[in-house]
Amino acid sequence: MQLKLWKASAIPADWIESRKKMNWGITEELEDHVKTIIYQVRKRGDAALAEYTKKFDDASLDPAGLRVTPEEIKAAYDAVTNEQLSALKLMKKKLETIEKHALSQTCVLMENDGVTVRSCSSPIRSVGCYVPGGSAAYPSTLIMTVTPAKVAGVPRVVVCSPPTSSCEINPLTLVAADICNVDEIYRVGGPQAISALAYGTESIKPVKKIVGPGNRYVTTAKVLVSRDVAVDMPAGPSEILVLADKTADPKIVALDMISQAEHGVDSVSGLITTSKDLAKKVAKRLEATASSVPREKIVAESLSSHGFVIIFKTLDQMIRFANDFAPEHIEVITKDSMEVAKKVTSAGLVLVGPYTPVSASDYCLGTNHVLPTSGFGQIYSGLSVHDFIRRVNIVECSKDGLKKIKENVKILAESENLPNHYLAVKGRLNLEETK
Repeated sequence: MQLKLWKASAIPADWIESRKKMNWGITEELEDHVKTIIYQVRKRGDAALAEYTKKFDDASLDPAGLRVTPEEIKAAYDAVTNEQLSALKLMKKKLETIEKHALSQTCVLMENDGVTVRSCSSPIRSVGCYVPGGSAAYPSTLIMTVTPAKVAGVPRVVVCSPPTSSCEINPLTLVAADICNVDEIYRVGGPQAISALAYGTESIKPVKKIVGPGNRYVTTAKVLVSRDVAVDMPAGPSEILVLADKTADPKIVALDMISQAEHGVDSVSGLITTSKDLAKKVAKRLEATASSVPREKIVAESLSSHGFVIIFKTLDQMIRFANDFAPEHIEVITKDSMEVAKKVTSAGLVLVGPYTPVSASDYCLGTNHVLPTSGFGQIYSGLSVHDFIRRVNIVECSKDGLKKIKENVKILAESENLPNHYLAVKGRLNLEETK
């Protein structure tokens, strides 16, 4: 394994910008391929879902059996240990607590000069949550996508997840769906699932918004259907950036980079530091251990292709780089970590201090792990209850309040050549004066 080790002055000029295209991976050829799948699902419905499930997941799916039954969910509990069930419930509880608190802050009442404004929220009517699956199980992703939707009060929450070759959904995912009170769960994945959620089939009614992570095929499908249905955020391969100084322990930095690298060969794991000693020790440890850890092939390839260590002269330079890079996760392990973290303004999630690893945030810190990647942390936020509500202002103006703004309305209406705007105000007040 050969890790990239640079001085800040040697960073390729277009490297940060180029990584978005490289990591997100949407090409013209891929877009055309996904467009065909979306079109076929819109045209042929369940039959196309079954055809693509056979082609991509090697699962012979009966179109009549797309929806997971209550009996299957009940049976899934037999394949889950009590410890796993407790862990899933704890994850849900911690996330739910934070999301409920966030929701409670969304309603605002303001009264000023005879005008009362109530800023209220209401849930989106239906949401589709995409949960990766197939040979892997991601019950944590189900909890992270469904829980904020349920807290928001979304009346219909649908989950789509690719099946195994035997047409089954992993028991952990089914149990997670049950404890989160998912309304419908379907055994279908890939772009075909995104198309079904967006436009509907005989079995799956369309939803108003689609959320959840996926591979580049799923991401491309979400981008394409976003012309007709809302989606959460573009998300590419998972990322960690560790911002550390000489106070950091090279062992835990290396462990965190390895834990992120095991997500997949295209995951991004980076260290930025002002300490040459830390940089060398972390690089040495990674090169020595990457081939002997669990999932070593994935870890080694990921670190070789997308791992890096960069040495900066000053802390301010590191912070500027971090905000330009806008990683999915950033760990700040420095002297006065919290003060440094406050200066990081472009990241999906900021983790402070040596005892706040990304891996803990993935499961049990109460924060959501569905986060923007590939530089989109500059404009997008992580998934939360706010993604499942719409805001509306309810306004009431008194007669005295309308009188106070009458002349301002007149000036602005005349300025924009919209005289009837003012007459609508004047007419009300004239009626009041003639009574």
